[in-house]
Amino acid sequence: MTELLRAAGVSKRFGGLLAVDRVSLAMAPGAIHAVIGPNGAGKTTLFNCLTSFTPPSAGEIWLQGARIDGLRPDLVAARGIARTYQNIRLFPDLTALENIMVGLGVRRPETLLGALLATPAHRATVAAVEARARALLLDLGLGGRGDRLARHLSYGDQRRLEIARALSVQPVLLLLDEPAAGMNPVESHAMMELIARIRDEHGVGILLIEHQMRVVMGISEQIHVLDHGVCIAAGTPAQIRADPAVIAAYLGARAAKHGMDALEKRA
Repeated sequence: MTELLRAAGVSKRFGGLLAVDRVSLAMAPGAIHAVIGPNGAGKTTLFNCLTSFTPPSAGEIWLQGARIDGLRPDLVAARGIARTYQNIRLFPDLTALENIMVGLGVRRPETLLGALLATPAHRATVAAVEARARALLLDLGLGGRGDRLARHLSYGDQRRLEIARALSVQPVLLLLDEPAAGMNPVESHAMMELIARIRDEHGVGILLIEHQMRVVMGISEQIHVLDHGVCIAAGTPAQIRADPAVIAAYLGARAAKHGMDALEKRA
């Protein structure tokens, strides 16, 4: 079976700062992996490299057997990688429906002439895009909110809308940057269930950055731990839970003896 994603020796340097240092990881189709680490560990920079938002300084990135490092971000998206951001990046003055339709336009391009003349083909495309967008709103628990401006949605609904927009491009790999950030335990549990359902129903692999250890341990099949840009550990939740180097990276060497339970209580 062809791997969904393979990153080999990916590095990113900003002047004298090596933000990501020879990180390697591999994912099978339909897998859920997590990237964790202290603030400043290089997690979001790694996501930026995987999407060509910032091109890596070294290393190779492969998606479904095809090399994608060096491609423009729009071409990486067209190949099948979509993402959300740590800080929500919606179009605040567009409706929820319009936010998703923007994403769907990537998969259903239209000609300028067709739009100007409102040709039958253009009208059919718009109708199909709107129908798909409404289906995604319903699927993500946003039914009935399509006509609301994005900035008027609750924080949790904005998170869901951003995921819906990412799904609109029909990715094979979805990168989620702190999807449960700012959520209470009930909301975090609901987000865990949503992520699992997205994987199962949309057949998409998911790589997430998350600081809430309950979420990470509850949903991830493999976890990759970064510290100062270096992958210091990788394995199953049970393996990561038992790794003193991981606890030391978060809480310091003296706290490592308390184990992952101390970190989960802190999160």
